[in-house]
Amino acid sequence: TLFEQSDMAEELNRKLLELRQEVEQLQFSNADDKKHLEQLIAEIEQAEAEEENNPLLTNIKEAIEQFETEHPRATAILNDIMVTLSNMGI
Repeated sequence: TLFEQSDMAEELNRKLLELRQEVEQLQFSNADDKKHLEQLIAEIEQAEAEEENNPLLTNIKEAIEQFETEHPRATAILNDIMVTLSNMGI
Protein backbone atom coordinates (compact mmCIF):
# COMPACT_ATOMS: atom_id res chain seq x y z
CA THR A 1 0.00 0.00 0.00
CA LEU A 2 0.96 3.62 -0.31
CA PHE A 3 1.22 3.93 3.48
CA GLU A 4 3.67 1.02 3.65
CA GLN A 5 5.74 2.53 0.84
CA SER A 6 5.80 5.82 2.71
CA ASP A 7 7.06 4.06 5.85
CA MET A 8 9.71 2.27 3.79
CA ALA A 9 10.77 5.55 2.19
CA GLU A 10 11.12 7.08 5.65
CA GLU A 11 13.18 4.09 6.78
CA LEU A 12 15.38 4.39 3.70
CA ASN A 13 15.92 8.09 4.37
CA ARG A 14 16.86 7.34 7.99
CA LYS A 15 19.33 4.68 6.83
CA LEU A 16 20.82 7.03 4.24
CA LEU A 17 21.30 9.69 6.91
CA GLU A 18 22.90 7.10 9.18
CA LEU A 19 25.23 6.01 6.37
CA ARG A 20 26.18 9.63 5.60
CA GLN A 21 27.05 10.18 9.27
CA GLU A 22 29.07 6.95 9.36
CA VAL A 23 30.98 7.88 6.21
CA GLU A 24 31.84 11.30 7.69
CA GLN A 25 33.26 9.66 10.83
CA LEU A 26 35.28 6.95 9.10
CA GLN A 27 38.99 7.22 8.49
CA PHE A 28 39.58 6.05 4.93
CA SER A 29 42.99 4.77 3.91
CA ASN A 30 42.03 5.59 0.32
CA ALA A 31 40.27 8.87 -0.45
CA ASP A 32 38.56 7.24 -3.43
CA ASP A 33 36.73 4.90 -1.03
CA LYS A 34 34.94 7.83 0.60
CA LYS A 35 34.05 9.29 -2.80
CA HIS A 36 32.74 5.89 -3.87
CA LEU A 37 30.41 5.63 -0.88
CA GLU A 38 29.24 9.22 -1.29
CA GLN A 39 28.50 8.57 -4.97
CA LEU A 40 26.61 5.41 -4.04
CA ILE A 41 24.47 7.39 -1.57
CA ALA A 42 23.64 9.87 -4.33
CA GLU A 43 22.73 7.00 -6.69
CA ILE A 44 20.42 5.49 -4.05
CA GLU A 45 18.68 8.83 -3.59
CA GLN A 46 18.30 9.24 -7.34
CA ALA A 47 16.99 5.68 -7.77
CA GLU A 48 14.49 6.22 -4.99
CA ALA A 49 13.22 9.27 -6.83
CA GLU A 50 13.18 7.58 -10.22
CA GLU A 51 12.52 4.01 -9.08
CA GLU A 52 15.24 2.87 -11.43
CA ASN A 53 17.24 0.05 -9.96
CA ASN A 54 19.08 -2.12 -12.42
CA PRO A 55 22.67 -0.93 -11.94
CA LEU A 56 22.00 0.43 -8.46
CA LEU A 57 21.54 -2.88 -6.66
CA THR A 58 24.63 -4.24 -8.40
CA ASN A 59 26.61 -1.18 -7.27
CA ILE A 60 25.38 -1.60 -3.69
CA LYS A 61 26.31 -5.29 -3.65
CA GLU A 62 29.77 -4.51 -5.02
CA ALA A 63 30.29 -1.80 -2.40
CA ILE A 64 29.25 -4.20 0.35
CA GLU A 65 31.83 -6.70 -0.86
CA GLN A 66 34.51 -4.02 -1.23
CA PHE A 67 34.04 -2.40 2.18
CA GLU A 68 32.79 -5.23 4.42
CA THR A 69 36.19 -5.99 5.96
CA GLU A 70 37.50 -2.47 6.49
CA HIS A 71 34.18 -0.72 7.23
CA PRO A 72 31.70 -3.31 8.59
CA ARG A 73 29.25 -0.80 10.05
CA ALA A 74 28.95 1.14 6.79
CA THR A 75 28.38 -2.12 4.90
CA ALA A 76 25.74 -3.23 7.41
CA ILE A 77 23.89 0.04 6.81
CA LEU A 78 24.25 -0.43 3.03
CA ASN A 79 22.81 -3.91 3.40
CA ASP A 80 19.83 -2.51 5.32
CA ILE A 81 19.34 0.07 2.57
CA MET A 82 19.42 -2.64 -0.08
CA VAL A 83 16.77 -4.62 1.78
CA THR A 84 14.63 -1.50 2.19
CA LEU A 85 14.93 -0.71 -1.53
CA SER A 86 13.95 -4.26 -2.34
CA ASN A 87 10.92 -4.03 -0.04
CA MET A 88 9.95 -0.81 -1.80
CA GLY A 89 10.04 -2.60 -5.13
CA ILE A 90 13.07 -0.67 -6.34
